[in-house]
Amino acid sequence: MVKKTLTLKWLFLGSLITNTGISFIWPLTTIYMHEYLGEPLTVSGIVLFFNSLAMMIGNVVGGRLFDRWSPYRTILSGIALDVAAALALIFFHGWPAYPLFLVMMGFGSGLVNTSINSYATLSTSRRASYVFNVLYFMQNLGLVIGTLIVGYVLPLGIGYIFALACGLFSLFFVVALRHFNVAPRAAAVRAEAAPVQPHNPHLVNIMLLLATLFLTWVAYEQWQSNISTFMLHLGMNVRDYSFLWTFNAVLIVLGQPLLTLFDDWLTKHLRLRLGVGFALFGTAFLLLIPAHTYWMFLLAMGVLTLGEILALPSVATYVDMYTSLAEKGRFQGYVQMFASAGRAVGPLVGALVIEAVGYHPLFLALAVILYGSIAIFSWRAAIVK
Repeated sequence: MVKKTLTLKWLFLGSLITNTGISFIWPLTTIYMHEYLGEPLTVSGIVLFFNSLAMMIGNVVGGRLFDRWSPYRTILSGIALDVAAALALIFFHGWPAYPLFLVMMGFGSGLVNTSINSYATLSTSRRASYVFNVLYFMQNLGLVIGTLIVGYVLPLGIGYIFALACGLFSLFFVVALRHFNVAPRAAAVRAEAAPVQPHNPHLVNIMLLLATLFLTWVAYEQWQSNISTFMLHLGMNVRDYSFLWTFNAVLIVLGQPLLTLFDDWLTKHLRLRLGVGFALFGTAFLLLIPAHTYWMFLLAMGVLTLGEILALPSVATYVDMYTSLAEKGRFQGYVQMFASAGRAVGPLVGALVIEAVGYHPLFLALAVILYGSIAIFSWRAAIVK
């Protein structure tokens, strides 16, 4: 049955479910392949790269299908791929089945993530900025829930992890099947009613912002990979590093809802929000240069997290504001793709720089690059408003 509009609670619930399911799987990839399958770390890195590459392709394809085919069928197709991959992994999680099904899941997740963001642009009850803020909150809440549960379930066997993920993806499929069949903007109608502009004056601004997003994720991935070894070099332990992410999650879960209370003001000053947010990312890396004690890492993570909740949801909002109706899915796909690309190459880029010149030059270079990137975007966006 076709509905007039999508009730936002189902979109938010879907985001929570799918991100919880995904968080059962991706954090375990390196550990599972190295410790259980006996593969070297380089092979794990290659598998993660191809997983990210498949997700990027899914992001682009998902955006195109959302605009030109059917939003409903696009998201159902993505969820169905995730269900099928997780179901197969319950029974076939050896080598080479594990990486093959992981890449399949990456493509499905790319379709799903782009579809969720694109559905957010269809909201009529709330402005897109509010929806993107809540979606970002749900994404992180799902990651917190998923990673907490994994610690208790993994000792029972890896098959139980995949079974849980499969169950959650199946639940999301049922939710989407019942509630996501909305047709306020069917693809053909949208294309006729709102053709793509021959020249979008904001296109350069959008591409500069997406480049900044890519560089930000390259930088962010250092926290999820190379900074752990930096902390161990300084005499800290894995528990200290893990608590940084608990601290990050708590700040997001507490801080993101507060931002929604000021959504009107933040949307009116969107360029300021983006500029401050990305600048805070750079500042977090400057704080790491003199860091020798644990409280300095906590301070840097706090600054990074504040920048994260300010900047990252705002990118999708900016892109939504300055793209035509007929191309919203495609450009939301680009948002997801540039983020996935940064996640894919970040650990490798960081490792190469560290091996060549060390940690501190890497931190300084990332700060300078982020400051420069957001400065160029802000200057160009101020000219073409």
